[in-house]
Amino acid sequence: MKVTVVGAGAVGATCADNIARKELCQELVLLDIKEGIAEGKAQDMMQTATLLGFDTKIARSTNDYAKTAGSDVVVITSGLPRKPGMTREELIGVNAGIVKGVCENILKHSPNAIIIVISNPMDTMTYLALQSTGLPKHRIIGMGGTLDSSRFKYQLSQHLGCSPSDLNAVVVGGHGDTTMIPLIRLATWNSTPVTNFLSAEQQEKIVKDTMVGGATLTALIGTSAWYAPGAAGAALVESILRDEKKLFTCCVALDGEYGQKDICLGVPVTIGKNGWEKIVDFKLNEAEQAAFNKSADAVRSMNDVLKTL
Repeated sequence: MKVTVVGAGAVGATCADNIARKELCQELVLLDIKEGIAEGKAQDMMQTATLLGFDTKIARSTNDYAKTAGSDVVVITSGLPRKPGMTREELIGVNAGIVKGVCENILKHSPNAIIIVISNPMDTMTYLALQSTGLPKHRIIGMGGTLDSSRFKYQLSQHLGCSPSDLNAVVVGGHGDTTMIPLIRLATWNSTPVTNFLSAEQQEKIVKDTMVGGATLTALIGTSAWYAPGAAGAALVESILRDEKKLFTCCVALDGEYGQKDICLGVPVTIGKNGWEKIVDFKLNEAEQAAFNKSADAVRSMNDVLKTL
């Protein structure tokens, strides 16, 4: 199996490092437009191989897409973070051009690849990837909800004093501070509802802290997070290559599911060798569905910016 990670910044390099350590593929390609970045980080990772005990071969390239030929999965992390004074429209304009170009170049050499989108704004970039490539919808996956759900479990574990691995909890909707919806009503601790153990005030705080999880980290470290986003991307790669059929929240194309059409939004899906394989209906209550619809409206307004480019 072969995997390509496009973008050797902090998120892309962390994603690649996780993939290499787990030996998810025989060949891993790290590609970046900036001279020396992919080459240097790939060498650095390979120099840990004997220390960590993995045999993954990491190829590297400066913008030479020919080296990505035959990739089974491609993770796109390319794009600029939002800078002070930059409008949402400007960010979408810049990153849309980058993501569209990456998709075109990747498919020239790997027409059967499954594409995982991490670039921001993630919901809109996933929709762009679907619209611009014309690929079957199951082969385009946005990572955002996988990360958000991991952050949700972290917040729950801090209040419950338990292992995050004993929790089942998902976040649906858009990948943004005001658009994500942590479904605390459905969260469980080894099959028991977490609401049995948490006060209303605790539940409210957990939901709020989850929603601003990315912004909180940015304020603390001065830039966007990379460990958890990189690990989330690698987890999706693992479920695809090992055909695990694991349930993740991912940004995928909706055609009536959860009451929405012509949009890519975070919902629970099974991930296997064919990409996302099935949308799971969590039977949202009236308040949750209203929040989901509001989230869709916000994401759709961002998608509308693509029409002006």
